[in-house]
Amino acid sequence: MRLVRYTPEDEMADEVKDVTDSDPDVDLEGRISSEPEDGPVEDSPEDADPALDRQHRCPADNGVDLAVLESLLFATQHPLTAGRLAELMELPTPTPIRKAIKALNAEYAESGRSFRVEQVAGGYQLLTLPEYGEYLRKLHQREADSKLTKAALETLAIIAYKQPTLRAEIESIRGVQCGETIRSLMEKHLVKIAGRAEEPGRPILYGTTKRFLELFGLNSLNELPKPEELSKPQA
Repeated sequence: MRLVRYTPEDEMADEVKDVTDSDPDVDLEGRISSEPEDGPVEDSPEDADPALDRQHRCPADNGVDLAVLESLLFATQHPLTAGRLAELMELPTPTPIRKAIKALNAEYAESGRSFRVEQVAGGYQLLTLPEYGEYLRKLHQREADSKLTKAALETLAIIAYKQPTLRAEIESIRGVQCGETIRSLMEKHLVKIAGRAEEPGRPILYGTTKRFLELFGLNSLNELPKPEELSKPQA
């Protein structure tokens, strides 16, 4: 299919044709001369081209369309790496992605938005700011309660800090059997088999998954609170 440029002159010609077809006796000269002569009418804000607005959000130094980048981050349920974003946007290198994300966050901060692009589990994801956490907890309280019990949280915390760790070590810390709890955490994709210990019987070692990092908003295990920080008394 061949695309043809449609100009204002074409639009006027179509209008004249429509008028003459409907009423052959119409006075075209009177109709045309009655048009205002104050020059072209400026487009209203409602007529603005969205593509032009996107171009204003596209930094000239790296060529990343911020609107496209934002749409990808908005649509995904899991963090996207800079390499994956560059691949989706057909960029030769992921370097401009990092600069573009800084530009997006600057826009969000300037306009007072409730979210930012954060690094999570090695990728980037749109996350709500901490000060709005109370409202989100109310929204998702029932779902959260049904997913992780106190026993599951305790077991998950031990695995997170001790990994790779044995079931026997987890049970010695908690003082109770943990087989069912570990199985439940594995079904939720928060815990995985991290290998086998080099000891008689080759018992299974457990560790946390990438899903664990996503759920708790961590980029890596190095961002876990230090034990000494957790032991400090609340002010």
